[in-house]
Amino acid sequence: MSVASMTGYARSEGRDQTASWVWEAKSVNGRGLDLRLRLPAGCDALEPAAREAAARRLGRGSIQLGLTLTRQTEAGEMRINTALLTRLADLCRDWQAARPELAPARLDGLLAIRGVVEPAAETEPADDEAGREQRLAAMRAGLDAVLDRLAAMRREEGARIAALLTGQLDLISALTRRAEACAALRPEAIRARFTQQVAALTEAAPSLDPDRVAQEVALLLVKVDVREELDRLAAHVAAARDLLTQGGVIGRKLDFLAQEFNREANTLCSKSADVELTRIGLDLKAVIDQFKEQVQNIE
Repeated sequence: MSVASMTGYARSEGRDQTASWVWEAKSVNGRGLDLRLRLPAGCDALEPAAREAAARRLGRGSIQLGLTLTRQTEAGEMRINTALLTRLADLCRDWQAARPELAPARLDGLLAIRGVVEPAAETEPADDEAGREQRLAAMRAGLDAVLDRLAAMRREEGARIAALLTGQLDLISALTRRAEACAALRPEAIRARFTQQVAALTEAAPSLDPDRVAQEVALLLVKVDVREELDRLAAHVAAARDLLTQGGVIGRKLDFLAQEFNREANTLCSKSADVELTRIGLDLKAVIDQFKEQVQNIE
């Protein structure tokens, strides 16, 4: 299965002898699958099919799916607005009586006035039961087409995001290896720091029990040891790669891993007693923030 984004847009059009229609589908991020459906009057029978088709193709996201239906009309005959024509003719006679020098009004001139001649009321063509069923079937085909296009667009966007996430995982892995190779984590460096701390404490307080001092210093060294965090970071990177390879509805799992990444990076920075290791930890946090931001778009 491929990785899919939760954002996308698609459109599908259709028509028959009596009507034309347009399906539009828009998808944005969402915690689950939330379908908001808008259907014109007389098309309520399409709702179950729309919900089933969306659930079959889409795993997560807030989906707005709408259908616009335009019925074709047949033009009726032209008609004359006799009331308006009579009123205009009366006005013309009154003006001619008052102003004999004016030429009498002509019929063609009166008919040219807006509103005198107008189309009769348009009528919708007859639509029998068989025609309605055929139209609904064609609309269902358009529904499948628009959802297929939306799913394809989400997969295309998901492929681009997956490539970004893979690059960020590569960088997290590289930073983890740099931290593992950091001089402050080498056994000889840890041993030298341990010896110096014991010597400093013994010199500052000669009456202290050297064995007790050694125990306390050993505990401190355990607390600042970050090798466990680095091991977990490497394990999380491997788990994230497996999820991207698996595909499907993996967004929430990747989001959980992003939180785990961030937790390990924070712990590494808090434990670090070395400037180089702290810088690596800060670089890790920056990459992990970018990773988490992209993961929010994954289905």
